[in-house]
Amino acid sequence: MSSLSIKRAKAALKNAFIGDALAMPVHWYYNPADIYKAFPLGIEQFEDAPSFHPSSIMSLHSTQQGGRANKASANQKEIVGDVILKGKRQYWGKDNIHYHHGMKAGENTLNAHCARIVLSCALKGYDENEFLTQYISFMRADEPKHPDTYAESYHRGFFANLEQGTPAHKCGAVTHDTASIGAFVSVTPLAVVEASKSTALEDVKRLCRSHLYLTHPDESLASVCDFYVELIYKLVHREGESAKAILEDIARKSAHMNLAAIAAKNKSDIEIVGRIYSPACYISDAWPAVLYFAYRYADTPKKALIANTNVGGDNVHRGFVLGAIMGLIQATELSQWFSELADKKDLEALINLLDER
Repeated sequence: MSSLSIKRAKAALKNAFIGDALAMPVHWYYNPADIYKAFPLGIEQFEDAPSFHPSSIMSLHSTQQGGRANKASANQKEIVGDVILKGKRQYWGKDNIHYHHGMKAGENTLNAHCARIVLSCALKGYDENEFLTQYISFMRADEPKHPDTYAESYHRGFFANLEQGTPAHKCGAVTHDTASIGAFVSVTPLAVVEASKSTALEDVKRLCRSHLYLTHPDESLASVCDFYVELIYKLVHREGESAKAILEDIARKSAHMNLAAIAAKNKSDIEIVGRIYSPACYISDAWPAVLYFAYRYADTPKKALIANTNVGGDNVHRGFVLGAIMGLIQATELSQWFSELADKKDLEALINLLDER
């Protein structure tokens, strides 16, 4: 392990949590004008989650399983409130409730907290059973160990299957949004740690695929995950090659994108992520959106994360992935923002364990 590889890995992990927290207040705002209505200059720093969410569809999400709500079954257990997110059920089923109701500036969302579990496991030597044990315990805690109100479809589907007696390693549920960028939040720390250890690329791909399938069993998503792992690996280990050249290669292979041509058009970010690519969670658009931001703002990671945040949509999960990529490109953390994260001390202590590997 070179010192530069470790420096890149640490910056990637720190910036990932920043990208998540920065976008949290305007997560799933699908009209960028609503962002500027709530925050006249857009998001430029950590902010509390507003009490009103103009485009929230939490009322349409099932509290008994993954996906959208169907007619409630009297025989089916409430997952939200009884199994996970204890004490948060009352915020579901109402119009305009923020997905991250009550969260404060600098706090991380649920998926980022789950990424911390993966990071802890990866630093000790990743074991699938250990991850599942920690994940299940964390999610089912009577006293919540995170500040979030919302759980993505994959969490609800996983625990619905678990409650029905399905073995934990087979509880990954398939819904309309399984193939989403949120899956890569959990993959990121595993890929970064393994790449920094100089594990062979193909071995890292296999390990990350196996981990992905525990919660997101989708072949199309796994194919993109392979390219994401390859991007992380090449950015960790690059020597003479430019980061932009690596991004161009991965974009061409994984999404048939010509990043240089897109950037040369000099369009606004909203024209790219909003018109050409949807700002929604689906990997078919979210992955190209991440690559676009990383390429356009390769030299300015702070601008990259601000731009990603202010186009809205699934900016939180894109932000986590983008933050990691920007950290690998620059080998520098956004230290001022990191110092303002609610869990900075615990995160820094965990990330610093990379130095001991």
